[in-house]
Amino acid sequence: MSEQLPRNLWWVLAGITLVWGFNWTAMKVALAEVAPLTFRTFCLALGAGLLFAFLRAARQPLAIPREDWPRLVAIALFTITSWNVLVAYGVRLIPSGRAAILAYTMPAWAIPLSVWLLGERMTRRKLAGLALGMGAMALLLWDELAALRAAPVGSFLVLGGAFTWAIGTNLQKKYPVRAPVAAYTAWIMLIGGVPIYVAALLLDDWSALADLTLWPAAAVAYNVVFAFAWAHWAWIRLVTSASVATFSLAMLMIPVVGVFSGMFFLGERPGLTEFAALALVLGSLATVLVPARPAR
Repeated sequence: MSEQLPRNLWWVLAGITLVWGFNWTAMKVALAEVAPLTFRTFCLALGAGLLFAFLRAARQPLAIPREDWPRLVAIALFTITSWNVLVAYGVRLIPSGRAAILAYTMPAWAIPLSVWLLGERMTRRKLAGLALGMGAMALLLWDELAALRAAPVGSFLVLGGAFTWAIGTNLQKKYPVRAPVAAYTAWIMLIGGVPIYVAALLLDDWSALADLTLWPAAAVAYNVVFAFAWAHWAWIRLVTSASVATFSLAMLMIPVVGVFSGMFFLGERPGLTEFAALALVLGSLATVLVPARPAR
């Protein structure tokens, strides 16, 4: 696995950064009127349906080898089921920008796990990237510590989502599924959503959807098309093309976009803290985008 993100995937990283960064604000808007389980049911079922329809129209293969199904189910439970439920409930209790920051503490869990489970090397470059990235997250959270203490349940739910995402990412590397990226993405979204679909049917009040207003409906549509159907393909494309450390650090720009998008739509102005965090994240990104100099 490459220790730098290949140049041909930089556009994928840029796209997923914007789509998932803005999505933290979109989620907050959608969840104001849609129950979390119902919201995730729409996102996963319709997002997977769009991918399957595209693959079918393009005559792309959809089959998963029979012996790989247990791997697919295990990965889906961590990266799709657990992540989506924990984050959907957590983001209702804390500001969307701060939820994004907590969610992207994922590298702090994923990188040590990759050393233990996958035998990846912990180099000085990776340590520098992790230190810069987590320093940025700490800066962004500093002003909100009191608010987070006032809403510990929401904070712990999102942190739990970050931890399950880290586990699922490492499982994808340790137990790869032999299938094209797009087909794998569609299946993992569909399978991971099954417990959510069942829970939503049993627990949520679907009649409330009759009162759904324009912007929450638009936020749901944005999630289905961009944040799920496209961005999940992009995420799996990245995670299967680079080491866990490289992939994890490359994603750290997403919470910064999440914070700035929340400020933009709430009419707030970014301050010195936000710009300092942005500089640290850019430094962290440089450790995985800029090739290291060859040893003499």
